[in-house]
Amino acid sequence: MRIIGLTGGIASGKSTVSERLAALGAAIVDTDAIAHQLAMPGQPLWQRYRDHFGPAILQADQTLDRAAIARRVFAHPEERRWLDAAAHPLILAECRRQLAYWQAQACPVAVLDVPLLFEAGWDTMADVIWVVAVQPELQLERLMQRNSLSRQAASARVASQLSLEEKCARADLVLDNNGTLEELRCQVDRAWRCLIEKQEG
Repeated sequence: MRIIGLTGGIASGKSTVSERLAALGAAIVDTDAIAHQLAMPGQPLWQRYRDHFGPAILQADQTLDRAAIARRVFAHPEERRWLDAAAHPLILAECRRQLAYWQAQACPVAVLDVPLLFEAGWDTMADVIWVVAVQPELQLERLMQRNSLSRQAASARVASQLSLEEKCARADLVLDNNGTLEELRCQVDRAWRCLIEKQEG
C-alpha cells in the first residue's frame, strides 16, 4: 500500500483534494476527523481538555467550545504546546490503527490527511508528500470567510504553521490551488494516474 502524506496551509484547499482522492479510490485517514471524534463528550481527548481548561470550556450540551479553545491556543504558545502534547499521541495511535486496517484490506493507496504533517513529524509515515499551495492573500481571504475571522486572527493562525515555502520545499508534489476548482481536480487526477502507473509498473 502506498501512503500519500497530504498537507498544506490552513484554508489551502486540502479537503477538496482529499475528497477528490477518495472519489478516485483512495482510503482517507483524516486527522481532523479523528481529532473531532476523540474530542466528543466522554472520549479521551474531551476528558483531557476538560481537566486542563476546566468545565467553563464546555457548552450547554457538554460538547467542547472549540472557538474558545482556538482563541486560547492561538493567543498563548504554551497552550498550543500543551494541546499538541495531549492530542498528538491519541491521534497518532488511531492513524496507525486505520492505516493497518487499510493495509489488511489490500487497499492500493491510503491518504494520510494531516494539516500539521511536518510540524508533528508524521511525514516519515508517508511514501510521498503532496502539498496544496495557495497565494498568501487568497489563503487569508478564504480563512477569514470560512471561519468568520478578522484579518489579524486569520494571520495569527497562518503564522502558527510552518511556512508554505518550507512545506513546498519538502514536498514530492505541489498542487497549485490559485485557480479554479476544475483546474485543481485536473492536477489531482494527473498525479493520481502517475502514482498508480508507477505502482503497477
